[in-house]
Amino acid sequence: MLKIRKSSDRGFADHGWLKSFHSFSFAGYYDVNHMNWGNLRVINEDRIEPGTGFGNHGHRDMEIISYVLTGELAHKDNMGNVVSIPPGDIQRMSAGSGVMHSEFNHAPSQTTHFFQIWIQPNEFNIEPGYEQKTVSQVSKRGQLALLASNQPSDQGVKIHADASMYAGLFDDKEHYKLDLKSNRLCYVHLIKGQLSVNQQTLLSGDALMIKNESSLVLEGGLDAEVLVFDLSE
Repeated sequence: MLKIRKSSDRGFADHGWLKSFHSFSFAGYYDVNHMNWGNLRVINEDRIEPGTGFGNHGHRDMEIISYVLTGELAHKDNMGNVVSIPPGDIQRMSAGSGVMHSEFNHAPSQTTHFFQIWIQPNEFNIEPGYEQKTVSQVSKRGQLALLASNQPSDQGVKIHADASMYAGLFDDKEHYKLDLKSNRLCYVHLIKGQLSVNQQTLLSGDALMIKNESSLVLEGGLDAEVLVFDLSE
């Protein structure tokens, strides 16, 4: 099964300081047909205006991943982490039994553009945790680089969820194939550009929901950056 979710079909919220596209139901956007895909619960594409951000707020029992495209994201939490997340870094916060944090764009003139992703955990009420790693552009060129998984990795962060997350950059004749297991779901989100995914053409902001396919084939990229998720049902 292959089902395209067009960029224009996503939910959208304009708060002035924040502009956000929602792939799944979130806050004021509700769509009973797009609540999640497997254990992938949230993909928000956020743009935070200079000098603004999310004030201190709480989460629990969720794996929260941030992936910055442009600008920087300042993170502060009650675990003692005060860090900046630049483009190319992957950040994981395990909310577990409860965590408070804030996220700001302290730049005076540059918008912070990033993706916030929530994945439902397979362990609950755990001690909250934080991890951040840099994933090089070279490792994503013409292939998928691991950003997050439930196994320890030198490259990606470890999440407490039955899922893996990848990113790739594709242009011209670059081609990549990923084997898929029959009992798994796959979700592909095109961040920018154009890309053929299993012979389906995706444009910037489009996504492809995949079920009961033996492989994922990425090709025909035009300045494409893509996120790929391997998920449990």
